[in-house]
Amino acid sequence: MNLDLALPRTIPTLTIPSERHVLSCGAVLIVSPRPGAPVCAIQAHMRGGPALDPVGLEGTAWLTGALAEQGTKRRSEETIADLLEPAGGELSGDASGLAGTIVNEEWELLADLLCDSLTGATYPTEQVRRQKTRVLDRLLLERDEPRQQGGLRFRKLVFGDHWLGRAAYGNLASVTRITPAHLRAHRAANWVGRRATISVCGDVDPARVRRAFERHLASWKSGTLLATTPPTFPPLAPRIDVFKADRKQVHLYVGHLGIRRSNPDYAALVLMDHVLGTGPGFTNRISRRLRDELGLAYTVHASIHSSAGILPGTFTAYIGTSPQNARTAVEGFREEILRIQREAPGADELELVKSYLLGSFPIGFERASRRAGYLVAAELHGFATDHLTRLLQEFAAVTPEDVRRVAAQHLHPDASCVAAAGPLEKDELAAIAGVPRVGSRKAARRPS
Repeated sequence: MNLDLALPRTIPTLTIPSERHVLSCGAVLIVSPRPGAPVCAIQAHMRGGPALDPVGLEGTAWLTGALAEQGTKRRSEETIADLLEPAGGELSGDASGLAGTIVNEEWELLADLLCDSLTGATYPTEQVRRQKTRVLDRLLLERDEPRQQGGLRFRKLVFGDHWLGRAAYGNLASVTRITPAHLRAHRAANWVGRRATISVCGDVDPARVRRAFERHLASWKSGTLLATTPPTFPPLAPRIDVFKADRKQVHLYVGHLGIRRSNPDYAALVLMDHVLGTGPGFTNRISRRLRDELGLAYTVHASIHSSAGILPGTFTAYIGTSPQNARTAVEGFREEILRIQREAPGADELELVKSYLLGSFPIGFERASRRAGYLVAAELHGFATDHLTRLLQEFAAVTPEDVRRVAAQHLHPDASCVAAAGPLEKDELAAIAGVPRVGSRKAARRPS
């Protein structure tokens, strides 16, 4: 892709100025001063997440984060809430760590509470019991919810036994087993300085922010860096699964293993997604055909870039439709994928996508929380300081042939998994998806 190409448009410049520091505890602190900002956002990302869940205790990492601000060695849950509320603050967590926002003048209060939760969460018995009840109630509802179960089955088909193939908050059996002691042990072992990346975005003085975090985290154990192993996933191949449910609608997921965020084709794939299945109605081919022309559903989309991370995401095409239209929907997905692989989009079609994307993409970074989240991602991915501006330039430089090329390279309609949830039998889905039934003579054949 030629980034020196003279382009007939003004490409926005998007930069988020920041200062990077390594604290004495080993945590990386990134501060982005934004004069006049009314809100300050702080995010603390802990490496590992659900990958660190013990076998049989899936959901431990998620509960460790979700309960971190519900009682510490210094403060009760009620005290934390009473401090945040008058300042318009909020603080919450999940498997990846903690994040919060507050009126800018009170950023030091949020920093104190976040650090207190990182280093001193106690996981009181009553709070753990209450949160587990909420999670179990959610899991009970999701156990019979077709769209949720279809999505989980699709992830299992794509990722196999890897932790990406399961829900981050665990399952009914594993959550039932988790105790406060498990959460305290998980935090002590895995929430350590050298695995933390903290971002602060607001009208703040970086030197003052650094002093505050050094003070709050002075006694935090540094620990060790996270050891990682290369992931293994099932090979690209057509596989199917069904969640049988007596409903009037069937939820269909079609796709396969996707890309990492570091893939050099990322920018072109973003444009491809907008042409194929994620753009507004005037550029989104799949929505225009399956929703507007055929009237199969209101909700339909397809994307490969949106789930890309340190690890590969998925290419996922989704539609909720009537059972009698399931074959038409799956065939429609495949036909549109094959079309974009064989024929480059027209210059006018791609120009519409670029105009929309170059206009809308920078707007999201007006929010302090989006900026704080980006700063963490930039650290984890090793993005350069001019990454956002370069990304916009890459969007603008994508050609119709680039879109066709990346579609041909990264989409695999003949090796896609198909998961369905609704009133379909597995044999019916196998016929719709063109996947031989297990045990059939055709399925038993092997290439010579």
